[in-house]
Amino acid sequence: MTYPDRDRRPADRPTEIMPSSDPRYQEARYQEARYEEPVYPEPAYQQEEVVERGDGRVRAVRVACALIDLLCWLFAIVLAIHIFLVIGGANPANGFARVIESWSAAVSLGLRDLFTPADQGLRTLFNDGLAALLWLLIAAVLTSMISRIALPTHARRVWFRRSVR
Repeated sequence: MTYPDRDRRPADRPTEIMPSSDPRYQEARYQEARYEEPVYPEPAYQQEEVVERGDGRVRAVRVACALIDLLCWLFAIVLAIHIFLVIGGANPANGFARVIESWSAAVSLGLRDLFTPADQGLRTLFNDGLAALLWLLIAAVLTSMISRIALPTHARRVWFRRSVR
């Protein structure tokens, strides 16, 4: 422990013996008692949370595109299940088969009687398969157009990257 009085030049230090009642002595004792070696705290490492504050429009457009994708994929999956049930020969009187039949009729885009082969399985495969592919195409086109119109260039989906070296 170092004291500031010891670092002073000898001429600055009091050389005479002072009585303890002398105010200069009290001041010198107070200075010695008051001085403490500085304690440097350990550097405090703080964990920072990085929160990106994006444009609300970007989030809204992405949510809308995700909902469109989800809905179109759901329609395509219902049509694929219907194709599977018909080709597999499921009982048409079953409750699940009836629900899938009614849902697939609702989302078939009017393509139920486009192709009319004699086999029921082949007819369902062509008509509902085409409807399912159209739903996936509709989802891709809609989300692409919405993203191109509503999003800035840096926030759009990137389907491929071409790097030139």
